[in-house]
Amino acid sequence: MKVAIISVQGDVEEHVLITKRAMDNIGIDGEAIATISKEEIKKSDAIILPGGESTTISKLIHQRGIDKEIKEAAMKGKPIMGTCAGSILLAKHGNEQIKKTKTKLLGLMDIWVKRNAFGRQIESFQVKLDIKNIGYFNAVFIRAPAIVKTGSNVDILSEFEGYVVAARQKNLLALSFHPELADDTRIHEYFLRMAE
Repeated sequence: MKVAIISVQGDVEEHVLITKRAMDNIGIDGEAIATISKEEIKKSDAIILPGGESTTISKLIHQRGIDKEIKEAAMKGKPIMGTCAGSILLAKHGNEQIKKTKTKLLGLMDIWVKRNAFGRQIESFQVKLDIKNIGYFNAVFIRAPAIVKTGSNVDILSEFEGYVVAARQKNLLALSFHPELADDTRIHEYFLRMAE
């Protein structure tokens, strides 16, 4: 199995390391690579869109034309996980702040997202979430977005303070937090099993 971590910004190396650990834990023979190559993305079995600054990430993936590869992978049923800013990019709908910054969304997941729903960087926090199919998980929130509304075809996996913070729609997984910063591979294991 090959997992492509889109390497334009954010915790790319952390995702590579935890994905490799998750593979080892569940006995998957494979590799996790940081890439912005169209060919590598096409050849991958799963894709991770890390956090960072959503407007910047959006600009860079559209400039490089890898938005098309990501959309094609989604249509083929390949699992795609978006964490923090990555979850914003997966969305079909954004709030006023997203419209104001002219952030181009990939429009793959039937969710409405709100940027910085939990405050600024200095208001970052960690909380124990109860996540469907995973259990309790220490989630790290940094300038985190939130899902304010979901389509009927979206499975809500976890909520916090009245917001959806983890959701799945078929092969797409959106998380408001940073699972790569926890010393816990279970979310990445869950994601890898989506690709099996």
